[in-house]
Amino acid sequence: MQLDPQDELLLQSVGNSLGAKPPKAIGVAVSGGSDSTALLHLMHQWSGGTGVTLHAVTVDHGLRDAAAGEAKTVARICAGLGIDHSTLRWTGWDGKGNLQDQARRARYRLMAGWARERGIEMIALGHTVEDQAETFLMRLARGSGVDGLSGMATRRVSDGVTWVRPVLLQRRQDLRDYLQRHGVGWIDDPTNEDERFDRVKIRKAMQVLADLGLDADRLAGTAQDLQFARIALEQQTREAAERIATVENGDVVLDHMQYRRLPVEIGARLFSHALCWVSSAEYRPRRMALIDAEYSADIGKVSTLHGCLITANKNEIRITREYQAVKQTACPTDEIWDNRWQLIGPHEKGLELRAFGAKGLAQCPDWRATGMPRTSLLASPAVWRKDSLIAAPLAGLGNGWLTKPLFGLDHFISSIISH
Repeated sequence: MQLDPQDELLLQSVGNSLGAKPPKAIGVAVSGGSDSTALLHLMHQWSGGTGVTLHAVTVDHGLRDAAAGEAKTVARICAGLGIDHSTLRWTGWDGKGNLQDQARRARYRLMAGWARERGIEMIALGHTVEDQAETFLMRLARGSGVDGLSGMATRRVSDGVTWVRPVLLQRRQDLRDYLQRHGVGWIDDPTNEDERFDRVKIRKAMQVLADLGLDADRLAGTAQDLQFARIALEQQTREAAERIATVENGDVVLDHMQYRRLPVEIGARLFSHALCWVSSAEYRPRRMALIDAEYSADIGKVSTLHGCLITANKNEIRITREYQAVKQTACPTDEIWDNRWQLIGPHEKGLELRAFGAKGLAQCPDWRATGMPRTSLLASPAVWRKDSLIAAPLAGLGNGWLTKPLFGLDHFISSIISH
């Protein structure tokens, strides 16, 4: 393709987003629509002579009959460019819940697994200014705070993969003009006109908002400003955690008096981060539920939220795993339990990891000597053979087993900052 000034600007934007030292293998998510198709061709142009190998991936959600054919079309385009292409298929939709949200989560999960299997460290996504503006409005409608309204990041790390959005600052029409200049077609997804989906409703509402000065650039610019605000708040929250938080055998413990002195927003962020960290939850609890839990802790009342048990006295607020959230969680002893515990010992067939629970307490009379709260021990990992307790290292019953938490205080503090 011959470059013109507009092409050079787009390529420069792509190159800047990938960094001075991009990885040797980069994935490109391609649906066949105009945005991702333009990204694929731009990435192909950019990669020439860089030593970077591109791998394209398409996710077929199995929700439209035409999707499989569209994936084959993308595969043919990639073959013509000499780019390896894979199609991943999602079969997890059960007809319940939020379809678009579940499909989005599945898409990222599938692509992350695909990348890890191939040693691909980075995946490029074709989101544009319009996507950023639509995301801002959708989250505004849901009552999101600073974090939600800060929109999509140009770069983030999740599931062991760096996700980049090289055309997030570009308008969709600019990408379509690029494709048209070079005689490249794209696929129009009919669901983009289906008003059953909130994003489509928002997209059409934006046409009215643009007449009031709230066009995509203005909305995306506001999201960008809020990203700077979010970063500042995260840094303050991290500094607060360094002063008042400790981790004890998987529990997060906050100094109660110092917690009371924190600004309301910083305290709420630290509290919700502790809940997510203990429960391995992806999203924070709703604000009103969080406020209720904070109030209960302030007056010393026990409460539960987000799969956690919250207890407090005048000295500390302790956030631990709730037994009810893990009482059915079981796995072989050589696997990770509850996403955060590993047990090291004589693994045998017939043994499994389950919560310690009241049955464990009954079989371990010296548990009080550990100094751990009873409520914390109930939700801790133990080795079982059917109904017989074999080991519970945190409760003082080792029997040749050791409990290894996957994450500690350093991780709790560092994970406050979005990556």
